[in-house]
Amino acid sequence: MLLGVNIDHVATLRNARGGVEPDVIKAAEICEENGGTSITTHLREDRRHIKDQDVRTLIKTIKTKLNLEMAMARDIQNIALEIKPHSICLVPEKRQEITTEGGLDVAGQTERVSAFIKPILDAGIIVSLFIDPDEDQVQASAKTGAQFIEMHTGTYSEAFGTDREEEEFLKLKNAAGLAQSLGLKVNAGHGLNYENVLRMHEIPGLYELNIGHSIISRAVFTGLAGAVREMARLIK
Repeated sequence: MLLGVNIDHVATLRNARGGVEPDVIKAAEICEENGGTSITTHLREDRRHIKDQDVRTLIKTIKTKLNLEMAMARDIQNIALEIKPHSICLVPEKRQEITTEGGLDVAGQTERVSAFIKPILDAGIIVSLFIDPDEDQVQASAKTGAQFIEMHTGTYSEAFGTDREEEEFLKLKNAAGLAQSLGLKVNAGHGLNYENVLRMHEIPGLYELNIGHSIISRAVFTGLAGAVREMARLIK
């Protein structure tokens, strides 16, 4: 498995004071040097952490790949078509949420999703759909033209260590198997940390894990380089 590091919360800390520290671009460089194989950023409609200039600078400076998380918003689509990241991950977005709550409802809006991602695919950008590990969502995703799904691991992460863990883990494993049988590649992310990430090795064929909050939280105590190195070690 590969490790995509989400650096959104470096920007959250920077924006708390409205200055330039900590430097998002420097954070991406440290992540790459210590085992991150891609950099993920979520350019939200409200720009609460990552800003337009961040992604424009990152695409010119990083040595690995930029994965741009985005909602189905035309202005963000235009930015994606302008900067041409390696990949985008389409996510649901609510202004009032603290973080992304659940997966995108592809099954309920398959035609809209297909139409939205078509120009992105036509531009040669890889498309992933962030969905719950649900059979209907997987099957709908396979109809859109997207090459990847990213399974929402938040419910599993919350259930880790409880009597619901196995049930939620099997949802992930079964959804991954179904997606792969339909020709989709599979990533996973949300809520994964240094303990619950180990079970991802039990899911055959997972391509990449996108992890952010846990790494940035540990970096407060160990430094960013060490936090990324340890996560990269665990998933490899």
